[in-house]
Amino acid sequence: MKIKMHYAVVLLLLIVGRAAAQEQKMSDSEITAFREAVNTTAKNTKTLNTDFTQYKHLDFLSKDIETSGKMSFKAPNLLLWQYLKPYQYSIIFKNNKIFINDAGKKSNMDIGNSKMFDKLNKLIVGSVSGNMFDEKEFTISYFKTKEFTITRLVPKDATLKKYIRQMELYFDKNGNMVSQVKMIEPSNDYTRIVFKNKVLNAKIEDSVFSN
Repeated sequence: MKIKMHYAVVLLLLIVGRAAAQEQKMSDSEITAFREAVNTTAKNTKTLNTDFTQYKHLDFLSKDIETSGKMSFKAPNLLLWQYLKPYQYSIIFKNNKIFINDAGKKSNMDIGNSKMFDKLNKLIVGSVSGNMFDEKEFTISYFKTKEFTITRLVPKDATLKKYIRQMELYFDKNGNMVSQVKMIEPSNDYTRIVFKNKVLNAKIEDSVFSN
């Protein structure tokens, strides 16, 4: 039994060691260079079209809930999330309002007078554009793997913390753009969004953001 326990401990240490080796903290100079590169990319991003797949993880379910669709962004703050499978549902962020179209049933919400929704709006737009380095709003840590640069953001606002415990942004090292977003709730349930087939700075008419 002691021998088996010994091997189990060694195996666990090897697994932890490999995981730690795969993800490393970035140095101060690496962080500075990374932030400058991402900010340059964000400033030069006028529009973005991309497909996405969203995975909703709930502890009581054996399998994540998977949805997919398209996202369109137009600087500075026009944003459309369009879910296509397994249902049709769209959300537009525009002029301090949220416009919802649930399979033809339309509604809207004014976020201009709500501090909470204003923060969520900036959070979502920032996560798409990559402009998220606000140290007044977040405690930020930086990591790297062979494939991604990862930023972990912990909200400082007590109200926002009730909804989001931590955000993780995965940046593609080649283009310094967000490839994945992970939003972890206080319950440890999380939503992970994977972007693919990104098209940068193609013309997008304002009518795309009409409900």
